[in-house]
Amino acid sequence: MSGIPIIYLVAGEPSGDLLGARLMASLKAKLGQGGIRFAGVGGPEMISEGLESLFPMSELSVMGLTEILPHLPHFIRRIDQCVGDVQVTRPDVLITIDSPGFCFRVARRLRGQGIPLVHYVAPSVWAWRPGRAKKVAAFLDHLLALLPFEPPYFERVGLPTTFVGHPVVEGGAVDGDGAAFRARHAIGAGVSLLSVLPGSRNSEISRLLPVFGDAVSILAAAHPDLRVVVPTVAPLRDKVIEATKDWPCGVIVVNGTKEKFDAFAASDLALAASGTVALELAMSGTPAVVAYKVNLLTAWVAGMLIKTPYVNLINIILGRPVVPEFLQKDCRADLLGRALSDLLQDKELANKQIAAANEALIQLGRGGPSPSDRAADVIFSIINKQKGSLK
Repeated sequence: MSGIPIIYLVAGEPSGDLLGARLMASLKAKLGQGGIRFAGVGGPEMISEGLESLFPMSELSVMGLTEILPHLPHFIRRIDQCVGDVQVTRPDVLITIDSPGFCFRVARRLRGQGIPLVHYVAPSVWAWRPGRAKKVAAFLDHLLALLPFEPPYFERVGLPTTFVGHPVVEGGAVDGDGAAFRARHAIGAGVSLLSVLPGSRNSEISRLLPVFGDAVSILAAAHPDLRVVVPTVAPLRDKVIEATKDWPCGVIVVNGTKEKFDAFAASDLALAASGTVALELAMSGTPAVVAYKVNLLTAWVAGMLIKTPYVNLINIILGRPVVPEFLQKDCRADLLGRALSDLLQDKELANKQIAAANEALIQLGRGGPSPSDRAADVIFSIINKQKGSLK
């Protein structure tokens, strides 16, 4: 190993790219720009931090069995290429980030070759397929977990695991400027504003937006001054504009992270698809109602496998339904409209949700060292231990 640490990172999708970039920034902050060298596979965020990606990360951003099968031969070639590059580079540590379909295959091939193998983002064994914990313990050396209750699942099968915190706590959701957003879009201070977040995939937009639109109509009937903002991603902007053009209130469609967080800060409440955005709303202090619906086959399979009673992490961590959830057959406009109306009319109810959500966010790392700093400390300790064992 060289005097300058070489850290090899592999990310396979945008969320992992962002995690990797933040980790790289924290590592550089601790050692200085010239005190560390990076190699591996990543996207634009990691490239902006100094990574020269072995191949475009976008080739790995394939979701689902039907999507991956046509690309399987190429997928296997990229695994071989990545493994070969790690063997030539001989890094001080390999950090694979989420994307287990690709990352675990790479790590498994490198087991026993003298390179510490670290994976960032623990598989959700607490929710489904608990047997995976033992399988990953057979080839990984260390696991970085996002959730405080995850380490015991892996430590009991012999895999050292460190809780570093959830990336939402350093994602900037607390920095939104609500007054500026309202000024930009001519929304008076006394006007009720609802954020509607139907997801970032075409399938989510198609399935959820019609139900969300009907729920908005119910809420608007009781609150004629209601305005709605729909934060979305640029590729879906036109589709969302078309789908919301007949809604019975003023609808603003925005995209971009800053506009999204400003919209959260400006909003009195939100209606959101289940996912990370629900945590971002909690970070911004925006009371919310969460809903989700998938096709019947997917729902049946999920019902057979998933063991947790909630889908929202706030509710999972606290063990009670702090944020209202309406899933599958309960994802109905009348139920959503009623829950939104309750939050809008009852400030005490809304404030209780915000306060309870903050309890969960503290458990996710809010108020402490950033998750990327915690992860960087773990990586340095692994490198130092490895160097010491070779003396």
